[in-house]
Amino acid sequence: MPVSPRVATVFACQTCGAQSPKWLGRCPECQEWNSYVEEVRSDAVRPAPAPGAPASALPELASRETPRLMTGLPGLDRVLGGGLVQGSVVLLGGEPGIGKSTLLLQAGKGLSAGSRDVLYASAEESAQQVRMRAERLGIRDGRLLVLAETDVSRIVAEAESRSPAAVVIDSVQAVEQPSLSSAAGTVSQVRAAAAELTRYAKARDVPVLLVGHVTKDGSLAGPKSLEHLVDAVVSIEGERGSSRRLLRATKNRFGPVDEIALYEMTGEGLSELPNASATLLAERRTGLPGSAVTAAREGTRSVLVEIQALVGAASAGSPRRVAIGVDGGRLALLLAVLEGCGVPLSSREVFVSCTGGIEVNEPSADLAIVGALVSSARATPLPASCVLFGEIGLLGEVRRVPAAASRLKEASALGFTTVYLPSGNAGDAAAFADLDCRPVDRVSDLLARLTGTRS
Repeated sequence: MPVSPRVATVFACQTCGAQSPKWLGRCPECQEWNSYVEEVRSDAVRPAPAPGAPASALPELASRETPRLMTGLPGLDRVLGGGLVQGSVVLLGGEPGIGKSTLLLQAGKGLSAGSRDVLYASAEESAQQVRMRAERLGIRDGRLLVLAETDVSRIVAEAESRSPAAVVIDSVQAVEQPSLSSAAGTVSQVRAAAAELTRYAKARDVPVLLVGHVTKDGSLAGPKSLEHLVDAVVSIEGERGSSRRLLRATKNRFGPVDEIALYEMTGEGLSELPNASATLLAERRTGLPGSAVTAAREGTRSVLVEIQALVGAASAGSPRRVAIGVDGGRLALLLAVLEGCGVPLSSREVFVSCTGGIEVNEPSADLAIVGALVSSARATPLPASCVLFGEIGLLGEVRRVPAAASRLKEASALGFTTVYLPSGNAGDAAAFADLDCRPVDRVSDLLARLTGTRS
């Protein structure tokens, strides 16, 4: 007699995926309020699995070098580590209207340039709407196949019959598995759809690109297991009201996770800005106190960014410390070091920002943050043509940083003439005769050199 499936009701958190047999007002795992939704779970008895391939010893596995697929967007290829790996699953996240669909349509055009089809499955727009957007972007490639479908099983069946070079799913929160009774976008549906698409990608060696929604705090919507399941997580960011877009990888099994690509949103789609340093410094105002330039390391290249600091008047209460784009913990450390060097900031409000929407969390920006703080506190602008980089320790010492030669090369290419750098990196400056490199051993040395300077 066949065993009928046992149907159970479960409440699942739509933020982290935690489950409970009863409704909870606040999730005990992620502390999110009103995130539990009732879902119907089917625990039907599954048939015995068919025999598969036996386990193989590692030396017995065939070694093969498969070329990566180029998307036609050099910035995206660089962020992915050199292109799309066959059989990989990439999750692209970003706020509504930031350009996720536009980016993947342009990537689909580049992938289809190799005389192979690319399947673009749109679960949120009709095929006619996708065509209208493609025409606006100047995309009229007959190899780009559009499928307006929400059933993930039908999408996989279409991909099986077409054998495309890549599959794009827009979006993973909008597709659903009909065997589940819960609505699209719920934890169980997102997990089931992503698992089926991942099985297809691994079995057929076809890369799958998933568009993912984000929550109000900017994190990817759906269960955390979605991010663990995919091979790469790429986010597209941008300030509201700005046409500039920043692409970065937060997870990548096949490449670095700190590469960035800078794009400009235009009427014809996303256009890469090849010189990121010049773009980020384009709106910099020289001759003003509180501004310093540092050479940050982003992936395999160095980027010049501006650090701005504003030291306010003394406050009777608890002074505010605001860090935007820099590590707040390191800011507190640097303020304590400056106090020890005779720069009284404990009673003054401090605001530090990294301009251009870039986040610089590496310690090499410490020297520039200190320079900007001292410049603002003393109302004395730093020299307009100087760059500062170096890590600062608890004792006020300036420690060496990696890839100093690359940072110096970027500073020289953009016309900067003076560089304050750690004494431990002084040997890297010998190859740059056009730069006035000034090694710094302690924070007190930097303060003495900056006293009385003018731009």
